Amino acid sequence: MKFVDEYRREEDAQAFVRAIRAKVTRPWTLMEICGGQTHTLMRSGIDRMLPAEVTLVHGPGCPVCVTPLTQIDRALAIAQRPNVIFTSFGDMLRVPGSTTDLLTVKAKGGDVRMVYSPLDAVTLARQNPEKEVVFFAVGFETTAPANAMAVKHAKALGLTNFSVLASHVLVPPAMEAILSSPQNRVQGFLLAGHVCAVMGWTEYEPLGARFRIPMIVTGFEPLDLLQGIFMAVDALENGRCGVENQYVRTVSREGNAAARAVVNEVFETCDRAWRGIGVIPKSGYRLRPELAAYDATLKFEVAAITTEEPKECIAGEIMQGLKRPSACSAFGTRCTPEHPLGAPMVSSEGACAAYWLYARA
Repeated sequence: MKFVDEYRREEDAQAFVRAIRAKVTRPWTLMEICGGQTHTLMRSGIDRMLPAEVTLVHGPGCPVCVTPLTQIDRALAIAQRPNVIFTSFGDMLRVPGSTTDLLTVKAKGGDVRMVYSPLDAVTLARQNPEKEVVFFAVGFETTAPANAMAVKHAKALGLTNFSVLASHVLVPPAMEAILSSPQNRVQGFLLAGHVCAVMGWTEYEPLGARFRIPMIVTGFEPLDLLQGIFMAVDALENGRCGVENQYVRTVSREGNAAARAVVNEVFETCDRAWRGIGVIPKSGYRLRPELAAYDATLKFEVAAITTEEPKECIAGEIMQGLKRPSACSAFGTRCTPEHPLGAPMVSSEGACAAYWLYARA
């Protein structure tokens, strides 16, 4: 397949591994931001091919994983209302709340539907004017443009029965929180290529300069990741900091101006709670005040719902690169895909799910 097979050739992968081995002279710890990158690293065995000097830790780049329990419980409270069609991407359906999950709500008669686009939810609102249709708007900067377009489209259609439960989070503030922690051990980042395709990388340049750390915009295929790791090791060995771009076939420094414009038209930044990490200032998007009619949190008055995270789940430590899933005492015993303690075990981008699927415990 064009643009896929050429990024998976074993002989090229082995050449990158040899180049990394030849370059590295001392231990370095790198964090891949995106959960999709984590799964590629595990699925292709890259983590086992690297020299012992290169340690990979897994970042907070799974949007399902970082959505806090409070927000899941708010979603469940809305989904259980009789006059509501609650829509979501499939990953969220099995994420446990404090008492149940969306799939169980559906099994008990709730109108919970999986959609492939937020515009599908807008269509449902048009087709069901007697119902309230809610879309669970989870994601990083990558999904924000489509969700913003859905709100704009609903407003243009004059729909009053459509709203979004906005749970958007932003990458740079989370990286700043990780780097500012006294416990931080990350020395270089593999940035999420799809986020940078939307936002560009100018937001990362001040972080690279302030913390004197290399950040490599990296894609998602095995050769993308190996080249990104090589570039990070080369930068560290030679004392370079700042942003470099491995994902040149997709990402430009300025990103997608049209996508950023629609996001800024619909959303504004806000403080946001991250699962297991806590509130990070200016790390989320919420609807602008003039679009409050489309805010499900306000429409269904669920802001008062707050829930503490289970203490046994160490998702927060994993997503800050402080521990690996295999270090969790509940992994594979009290926490499995069938009976998860937290979202990282059931999300298709979760680090715990990757360790489970590819037997890294």
